[in-house]
Amino acid sequence: MTETDLDAVLAWDVKEPVLWMDADRYREETAARQFRPEWTWLAEEDGRILARAVWWGRSDSAHPLALDCLSAHASVADPAALAAELLTAAHAEFAERGAAEPPQYNIMLPQDDSDEESRAAAVGWREEAARRAGLGERMERLRFEWAPENGTPEPSDRLVFTAEPDDEAFVEVFRQVSRGSLDSETVATVAAEGEEGAARGDLAFYLSCPGKREWWRLAHTPDGRLAGFAIPSRTPYGPNVGYLGVVPELRGQRYIDDVLGEITRFHAGEGARRITATTDSTNVPMANAFRRGGYRVSEVRVIMTAPAG
Repeated sequence: MTETDLDAVLAWDVKEPVLWMDADRYREETAARQFRPEWTWLAEEDGRILARAVWWGRSDSAHPLALDCLSAHASVADPAALAAELLTAAHAEFAERGAAEPPQYNIMLPQDDSDEESRAAAVGWREEAARRAGLGERMERLRFEWAPENGTPEPSDRLVFTAEPDDEAFVEVFRQVSRGSLDSETVATVAAEGEEGAARGDLAFYLSCPGKREWWRLAHTPDGRLAGFAIPSRTPYGPNVGYLGVVPELRGQRYIDDVLGEITRFHAGEGARRITATTDSTNVPMANAFRRGGYRVSEVRVIMTAPAG
């Protein structure tokens, strides 16, 4: 995208049942340096835009982190083919500028009354374009939201939550809760990097998030046994359930409800009007814990990534 393309980019419209970036959102994200001209790519013919791809990153990111919006004009006969060419060209440019791998693609689907046929068609060509551009791994995640009217959980009488300034203590808990995890990203990372590497990567990631380190808590049973941990965090948009887990030997007793409740109470006590959270659609126990904790599904997200290695 160049400066002369701005009006056309802002005038772009999407009629399909997917979440997309309209003019107001594009301006807001650009002002925060989370969208940038060099991260917005267009497919043009004779000066007419036929497809638009918008990548997102944090305000301090050197490279884009995710493709947030991909769409094609209704007149395009084969949107998957055109979009694949567009993504491939952008990926090559990102790599030339130093990106280690192509950014993931988040296909975001609202929880609404869209008919299944239209939704399947909208997702189908986008997934195909992503695969042709090298993003061959697919997973589906549920995005949950909590609001005050959903109720704030009572304090736990089964767990004691304490601050722990030693990062190494959290590395050890990251290691323990990764064992037997149903989270696909955790499973893949442990397989590729081992428990130690995955734990240190998780620590580094959550330290880099907008949330504060002093919010983190270890959870113990009243008799002093380590039960897990709670990491309230933030995204660039607001309070978030960052990471939570229960050690393998205490699973199956719904301690996860107590840990989630601690995070919810913390953010609610800080005045949060909305708390977001995500989990794999296949992680049924975690999804059920969110529902029991007053969280409701607000979005389904299909995530396409490059294969590991």
